[in-house]
Amino acid sequence: MSEQEAVATQEDVAMENKSLFTPFNVIAGVIVIVGLVLTILRFTKGLGSVTNLSNTQPWGLWIGFDLMCGVALAAGGYTTSAACYIFGMKKYHSAVRAAILTGFLGYATVLVSLLYDVGRPDRLLMAYPFIVQQGTTSLLFEVGLCVMLYLIVLFLEFTPIPLEWLGFRKARAIAVKVTMVLTIFGVVLSTLHQSSLGALFLIAPSKLHPLWYSPYIAVFFFVSSIIAGLSMVIFEGSLSHKVFHSKMDKTYLEQHEPLVFGYAKAAAIVLFGYFIIKIVGVAADNHWHLLGTPYGIWFLVEVLGFVVLPCFLFTIGSRDKNLDLIKTSAIISIIGIVLNRLNVCIIAFNWQKPLAERYIPSWMEVMLTIFMVTCLILVFRFIVTRMPVFYEHPDFKEEHH
Repeated sequence: MSEQEAVATQEDVAMENKSLFTPFNVIAGVIVIVGLVLTILRFTKGLGSVTNLSNTQPWGLWIGFDLMCGVALAAGGYTTSAACYIFGMKKYHSAVRAAILTGFLGYATVLVSLLYDVGRPDRLLMAYPFIVQQGTTSLLFEVGLCVMLYLIVLFLEFTPIPLEWLGFRKARAIAVKVTMVLTIFGVVLSTLHQSSLGALFLIAPSKLHPLWYSPYIAVFFFVSSIIAGLSMVIFEGSLSHKVFHSKMDKTYLEQHEPLVFGYAKAAAIVLFGYFIIKIVGVAADNHWHLLGTPYGIWFLVEVLGFVVLPCFLFTIGSRDKNLDLIKTSAIISIIGIVLNRLNVCIIAFNWQKPLAERYIPSWMEVMLTIFMVTCLILVFRFIVTRMPVFYEHPDFKEEHH
């Protein structure tokens, strides 16, 4: 090797090392290391070693955020694929792959969080509830079954991406042929488990505050999942457009802004509908007098600040073609969905108990949640930087539909 080649090689190695030790990679690395240590502690010492859960509060942050919020925020997969393949809105085709990938990773993270939360994770892995101890009259059984089946559906919808990357033309052709069937099946499963997650709380009328408890809670959860899906696609797409711009082809880049405007209009409409049914829920139970209480004020903060406000901003943003306003609206809307799920599952749950006895997650619960979200982001980055997510694979360009 000549001296010039040796210098060039050293410069390449230096560039690679420099690219590895970015602020994001360093922070993510620290989070992963801490998360792995806490994971070992959780699975060797039990739930009590890392959580503040109790017999009166068996569902905490991992259910309230990782599962309830995770399932809702992963709804972009079924909303986008349904719009494209079932309702024939082909203009959304370029966004389908990213939405499916986000949905698949989101549901996979939900499954992982369940492994952390369930006292006997070995039974969850062995499909114990479905084979040994069926509870076919239980909503929780239906939720578990639908989530498991939908995760399989999302995986099958995702397979054309790695199959193109690996060059498996025949297998990819088979996977593409069943797209419509998988989309329909996915929409049905999503409708079932998104609504049933809310219906789970119908058995706790004395524990959940009356402003959040409602016979219509299943409808609230389903409609709000659509909002979460639309907002998450806008947020993820805009962030990816900035970070992974070099991985996107001309078609994706040209269609990005029109797609964002389309999603914003849809989000505004659904948010308005969601606000109406929330008000109907209060009126049906005649809980107007509760709006003046501390919990009532908090309820108004959720509804006015994170439903009405983003609805208004989405409307203005889509009318004025203001991308920044739409992105801001999407972030507010996402925060609103997270707030709603945490209100139902934690904040407004066991609301009559003294504050000193209320559940507050431990720092280890919070850290493990951050760890799981970080792993999701790392896997997403690994896939989109290597596989045809934001561009059409040149060997399969004529076969894309």
